[in-house]
Amino acid sequence: MSTQTTHTWRTATRLLHEARNRTPYSETSDSLFLTSGFVYDSAEQAAATFEGTIDHLQYSRYGNPTVDTLQERLALLEGAEACLATSTGMGAVSCALLSHLKAGDRIVASSALFGSTHWLLSTLLPSYGIETEMIDGRDDEAWDRALSRPTAAVLIETPSNPMLDVLDVQRIADRAHKAGAIFMVDNVFATPVGQRPLDFGADVVIYSCTKHLDGQGRVMGGAVLGSQKWVTEKLQPFARNTGNTLSPFNAWVLLKGLETLDLRARTMAHNAAVVADALATLPGIQRVIYPGRKDHPQAALVKKQMRDGGSMIAFDVVNGKKGAFACMNSFEIISISNNLGDARSLVTHPATTTHKKLTEEERAALRITDGSIRFSVGLEDPEDLISEVTRGAQAALAVGS
Repeated sequence: MSTQTTHTWRTATRLLHEARNRTPYSETSDSLFLTSGFVYDSAEQAAATFEGTIDHLQYSRYGNPTVDTLQERLALLEGAEACLATSTGMGAVSCALLSHLKAGDRIVASSALFGSTHWLLSTLLPSYGIETEMIDGRDDEAWDRALSRPTAAVLIETPSNPMLDVLDVQRIADRAHKAGAIFMVDNVFATPVGQRPLDFGADVVIYSCTKHLDGQGRVMGGAVLGSQKWVTEKLQPFARNTGNTLSPFNAWVLLKGLETLDLRARTMAHNAAVVADALATLPGIQRVIYPGRKDHPQAALVKKQMRDGGSMIAFDVVNGKKGAFACMNSFEIISISNNLGDARSLVTHPATTTHKKLTEEERAALRITDGSIRFSVGLEDPEDLISEVTRGAQAALAVGS
């Protein structure tokens, strides 16, 4: 769906009032159309719909009013021409890649990727005859070398999962375009209210809507945003014909989540900043990585392209895996879960969960240690979260005593 806005409303207002798409009943809340199909007034109308000579809904795998509303609102928020919603976040990643790439093509990606995305690039794409090169996304010279020859696509996460590398979107975009590549950015950790990669030269932005956009741990979903031409000609035919479609109910739930996204994202970022500073002072904590801190390796870049530090923290405890497990098991408020972006604080141990399938050498290259913990900070009172991590740090220390 093509979108444009002339509104000067600010983000929080836009999330509530843009792309209303009300029915003749003038409902306050967004409508939920739980239907698999649509009827036609005549056989001629059905034929014209399939020919594309008239605009009429066909089937909810192809289009649904509730899903359309979500796509339009996300596109307006992102500043994109078009959006396509998918069944999951990984569905969004796989749709974006597989709709664009073919045998003989080449993709370059930052090696700091979510585990399932890493599998797509390291295992699936090569099996289809697609060349994959993964590099350290922080290394400018590595980008110069990798993009010195023709490339079909470039993919990065920024901040990355789980160790929060922040990559220079504008610099990479310039190199990608010179190599002839479409440039895709997974923007899940930053959220669309915290960072807009299209403003810095990205061509495609990818989301797992399951995370912050829902924010309540209720439903799964994904979204891919880009130009109208690319979405219509590349992405849409692939998604429609392979069945990677978001359900209307999930779309409706995500629309409810979007209404509070800006409020939640701001509060969670504030909480994360406070907790990260507290973590850095605790005995038993070896390392704290938070984009909002001055000691983050890319702190200047964070200020350039992000609104704030976001809701994600990575930290290392003493005594390796035993220390990490003791720390996590001591929590009462913070839950152990491989999800993130929830209203409730969540932690996971990347080495044994999200990045388990990577080799030890690959994890080491990404600076994931046995003591690393990924912390998705929620909406709890930050003082309660500080009490939790203080107890966790003490538990990690006690393992070695």
